[in-house]
Amino acid sequence: MTVNDAPWMKHYGNVPPSLCYPDITLYGMLKKAAEGHEKRCAYEFMGRNTTFGKLMSDIDTVSNALVSMGVKKGDRVMICLPNTPHAVTLFYSINRIGAVAVMVHPLSSKKEVEFYINDSGSEIAVTLDRFCRSFDGLERTTPLKKLVVADISKFLNPLLKTAYRIKSRKIPKVEMKEHMVAWEDMLSLAAGNAEYTDTSGKDVAVILYTGGTTGKSKGVLLSNMNFNATALQTYAMGQYELTDKDSMLGVLPMFHGFGLCIGMHMTLIHSAKLIIVPIFSPDSYARLIRKKRPTFIAGVPTLFELTIRNKRLENTDLSFLRGVFVGGDTLTTDLKKRIDDFLKERNSESTVREGYGLTECVTASCLTPINGYRAGSIGIPFPDTFYKIVKIGTDEEVPYGTDGEICISGPSVMIGYNNETEETAAVLKTHDDGKLWLHTGDAGMMDEEGFIFFRQRIKRMIISSGYNIYPSQIENVLDSHPLVQSSCVIGIPDEIRIQRVKAFVVLKEDADATDAMKHDIREYCKESIAKYAVPSNIEFIGELPKTKVGKIAYTELERMEADKKGLSVNERM
Repeated sequence: MTVNDAPWMKHYGNVPPSLCYPDITLYGMLKKAAEGHEKRCAYEFMGRNTTFGKLMSDIDTVSNALVSMGVKKGDRVMICLPNTPHAVTLFYSINRIGAVAVMVHPLSSKKEVEFYINDSGSEIAVTLDRFCRSFDGLERTTPLKKLVVADISKFLNPLLKTAYRIKSRKIPKVEMKEHMVAWEDMLSLAAGNAEYTDTSGKDVAVILYTGGTTGKSKGVLLSNMNFNATALQTYAMGQYELTDKDSMLGVLPMFHGFGLCIGMHMTLIHSAKLIIVPIFSPDSYARLIRKKRPTFIAGVPTLFELTIRNKRLENTDLSFLRGVFVGGDTLTTDLKKRIDDFLKERNSESTVREGYGLTECVTASCLTPINGYRAGSIGIPFPDTFYKIVKIGTDEEVPYGTDGEICISGPSVMIGYNNETEETAAVLKTHDDGKLWLHTGDAGMMDEEGFIFFRQRIKRMIISSGYNIYPSQIENVLDSHPLVQSSCVIGIPDEIRIQRVKAFVVLKEDADATDAMKHDIREYCKESIAKYAVPSNIEFIGELPKTKVGKIAYTELERMEADKKGLSVNERM
C-alpha cells in the first residue's frame, strides 16, 4: 500500500498525505522556531511571561551546567517534575547535549522511582523540594549520583511566593545531603559555551514509561524523529495556522506523551504560547479558561466531563476557542455530543476532535478530520502513518468492517523498549509488505473509507459463553442513560459462562441508587446491547478510580472484585 492508495486519503482535505521531517533534534526544532521571534512569548507561568529569547538563553545556561556536571551524549537524566519552567528548560537542555530525558511522574512512590532510576541508568535526577522524599536513600541502591532540587517559588512574583510558602509550611524542610544540589547552585556551574556532539533525528531523545496497567511498566525509547514527526503531523492534521495570538493551555502532564509532545513541543516549535499549569482542579481549570482565554485546549475525557459540569463556565463566552482535542481514553458518543453542545451554546465554532495513540508511538497517531466526524470513530491516520487491522495473534490482515488488532506503521513508532529485547520483538514486527508494524494490543476495526474504530485493550475483552464482549461498547450505552454520569465495565468469574459482565456506575446527583434504578438501567441496555452482553450485576459507586493521568483505572475495580473473593487478578482470569 502506498500513501496515495490509502482509503482515508479522500478525507485529508488540505492536509498533505506526506510531510518533510528534518533530520534534527528537538532542540534544533525549537531553535528554528525561536529565530526571528525572540521577543514573542514562549510560555506563561503563574502570570509571568518568558520570551523565546529568554527561553533559549536559559536552555544554554542549563545545558552548560549539565555538561559541567559531566553529562554527555547518550547519558540519561531524569526529570521528575510537574509542569514547571524547570521542566521545559531542562527537557531541551538535555536534548541539546545529546543526552536522554527520562520523564517520571513526580507523585511516583519511592519504589517506583527506584525502578525508573535502575531501569534507565539515570545518574542525575531533577525534582522539586516537595518530592525529595521519594529519592531518600536511592543514591545507595541505584546509579543515582546527583539529585538536583528545584524550588517552584523562584518563578513566582512576591505576592504568589508568600502565598505559596504559607501553603507549603506542612512540607518538611529538605535536608541537603552530599549528593544533592540546589537548582540555582547547579546553574552557577555553567561556564562558557561547552562543546557538543552532533546528534541526529534517529538518536534516542526521550524515555517515557508505560502505565503498567496490564503488567510491569516499560521504558519506551523514542527518538528525536519520533517526537518531531508527531508534532508536525498533529499540526498538519489540525489545519490551524498558529500565530502569536494563539496559546495552548498546558494542563496535560509533561511526563506523558500527550502533554509533552502535543501540549508543549508542538506548541513551541510553531512559535505559539504555552500556558504552563503545574496543578489544577476542575474549578481552577474553569477559572483558567475564563481568565487566560486560550485558543487551544486538550485533555482526557474525564477532564472534559468535569469541565462541562462546572458552573463557573455556565455563562462564559468561549468564542476564543479554536481547537478542542481529547485523547488518552475512550470518548463516548454521548460525551462527545454534550461537549459539542456545550461549546456551541457558548459561541465556540469548535467541536471536540478525538485522537488515538499510545506511548509506543509518542501519543496520537490518528485524529478526527476537521470536517469529517463519524460516530464512534477515532478518526483517520496522520500523514505518512498507516493503520491495518490483523487477526489477533497473527499478521494476517482482516477485511474492512472486521474486528482485530490495530497495527501502526510510520515515523512516530518507537525504537523499542529499554532493556526489553523480547518485549520489543513481541510488538514490533516486519510484515510481508516490508513495513515495520507496531502491534498495539488494542482491538479495533477499519471501515471501507479508512476510519478507525477503537474497541479497547485486547486483554480487557470479556469472554462469556464463547462470545467476545467489549466493555467500552457497553460503557458507551450506559453513559448515554439520562441518569448515569459515568461507568466502567469488567468481567467477573462465572463457573458456567467463564465470565459475567459487571458494571460499576456513577449516578447523576438527582438519581437514587436503588434496585429499581438497576432494573431500569438493564432494560435501557437491552435496547442497544445483545442479551449476553447486558450487565448481570450493577454496582453503584461514588467515584470511579483514576490513573495518574486521568484514565479510568479498570484494573483497580478488577482487583477490588478479586479481593472480595480472595483471588489474585491472574487467578480471576
